[in-house]
Amino acid sequence: MTSYEQAYRRSLEDPDGFWGEAAAAIEWERAPQVVLDASRPPFTRWFPDGRMNTCHNALDRHVAAGAGERPALVHDSPVTGTTEVVTYRELRDRVAAFAGGLRELGVEQGDRVVLYMPMVPEAVVAMLACARLGAVHSVVFGGFAPAELAARIDHAKPKVVVTASCGIEPSRVVEYLPLLRRAMELADHEPDRCVVLARPQAPVTLGPQDVAWEDVAAADPVACVPVDATDPLYVLYTSGTTGRPKGVVRDNGGHAVALRWSMENVYGVAPGDVFWAASDIGWVVGHSYIIYGPLLQGCTTVLYEGKPVGTPDAGAFWRVVAEHGVDVMFTAPTALRAIKKEDPKGAKLAEHDVRTLRHLFLAGERLDPETYQWARDLLGIPVIDHWWQTETGWAIAADPVGLEELPVKAGSPTVPMPGYDVHILDEAGRELPAGEQGSIVLREPLPPGCLATLWGDDERFVQSYFSAFPGHYLSGDGGYRDEDGYLFVMGRIDDVINVAGHRLSTGAIEEVVAGHPAVAECAVVGVADALKGQVPRGFVVLKAGVEAAPEQVEAELVARVRDMVGPIACFRRADVVQALPKTRSGKILRGAMRAIADGRDEPVPSTIEDPAVLDALRPLLTD
Repeated sequence: MTSYEQAYRRSLEDPDGFWGEAAAAIEWERAPQVVLDASRPPFTRWFPDGRMNTCHNALDRHVAAGAGERPALVHDSPVTGTTEVVTYRELRDRVAAFAGGLRELGVEQGDRVVLYMPMVPEAVVAMLACARLGAVHSVVFGGFAPAELAARIDHAKPKVVVTASCGIEPSRVVEYLPLLRRAMELADHEPDRCVVLARPQAPVTLGPQDVAWEDVAAADPVACVPVDATDPLYVLYTSGTTGRPKGVVRDNGGHAVALRWSMENVYGVAPGDVFWAASDIGWVVGHSYIIYGPLLQGCTTVLYEGKPVGTPDAGAFWRVVAEHGVDVMFTAPTALRAIKKEDPKGAKLAEHDVRTLRHLFLAGERLDPETYQWARDLLGIPVIDHWWQTETGWAIAADPVGLEELPVKAGSPTVPMPGYDVHILDEAGRELPAGEQGSIVLREPLPPGCLATLWGDDERFVQSYFSAFPGHYLSGDGGYRDEDGYLFVMGRIDDVINVAGHRLSTGAIEEVVAGHPAVAECAVVGVADALKGQVPRGFVVLKAGVEAAPEQVEAELVARVRDMVGPIACFRRADVVQALPKTRSGKILRGAMRAIADGRDEPVPSTIEDPAVLDALRPLLTD
């Protein structure tokens, strides 16, 4: 039996023993005597009697161990032409002072703080400062529109919002304060204060609720606040199939244990290694593997304020690897496809010495075999797909290179990681044999690090994830396992699509489209895209008597989605059609439309009302 197989079996047969040993790498104010409490499924509680602080484990303990002068954070910003290196001691001191400033603003243990920040060191400081106080941070990606931000403010009810004057794109400066102030107008909840980091690219005039970043950061430092392992560390919102955001709750203890274990065993990195997750702090990858995972392991983490291409060219990633000696890198397949489009032969790679790079990990969407092969041949190192979700916080399936490197199969994220009991079920809940595709589910209990519940909505937590197949977490993805136990993830089984690694609800986009005064009904489906993995396509039926040209309506719809959902939706096409295909009960056949657009020849549902409608759409769907 291999090392991986031993670990996997032990994690399922003896979870207390396996994860209890993993927890020994974390410093506890009170060490847990109970590892797992699964007495109230599906609300699994890991280390329920333990007390600790995540910020202490990420910063203070490394300083105390003599690693204070080790680089903790490298901020590389090609959009501003600057680089900053922050040691563990410097980062601890900045975090302790900002935590003191938040406390002076009234933030205490259990309070929420919303962060609406670009990729700057201050964003990392703010997140860790919340953890230091036992406050709950909720990071909102800077690209979200005011309505989306307002919904999250109303749901989390933060005491304080932390923001910056702007984010910086390759071709423009995005001012955050006007977006935040519009969101505050839309929201019912009113935070007490707003902390504003002024960047030179967008000077600000502070309002009556605003306080300058430097004033908060000048406070007296405070110590870490011990919290229960089961207390929430953060809330991260993810799209639901209804368009109503779901606030994934991550606990402190299980999260720290799982991320610390994954850094060593999944990614194969040791303290002092340089780890780069080329993502954004607004997404789960940024939480897990820009901030918490690398710092818990004592690594140097890279915070990159740039793009894979355009800052300045398709060699940007290779420059960062070379300049900072990156040992292990993690990004999305979309980034590689963008680089491949601009530099298919890899000429830019030859300009940089990337010999430090041992492994390239990819996640966030399905890694197509062509992109995998291109990256592997170009870099000459293992290129490793792995699969996980906002809800799980770390890999469900991967190739655990730090434990035992397994053979790679193109199109597969390899095998389930310890703690994840993966099954493939049909619609009736029956286990499917190897090679047959069905719903990918995880048998309870979920391992440490997975979501504890949904913020303020235990009932929705159960309904969303555990009602379809009792005793099992519904991943929402479909796929199969082959005869060797390798998992193949084929795509979503609901209407949440994956645009360049960003999960977006087509239902939420439909609501925006349907709000246009000319639209009678509409459908938005995710279709395959060579660069971004998936993009939304709209199909609209206009109201009778509308005289506007289809081109005008399309332009207005694209602008409307960009304004109300955000440019990350990549909604660029909305075709005006005569009718939408429906069942006799009136349900729009989105699945059939999506299959045609993706070139799949699937049978038309027998419940279709008028097959001619679907046939009339085929030329548009395949265009």
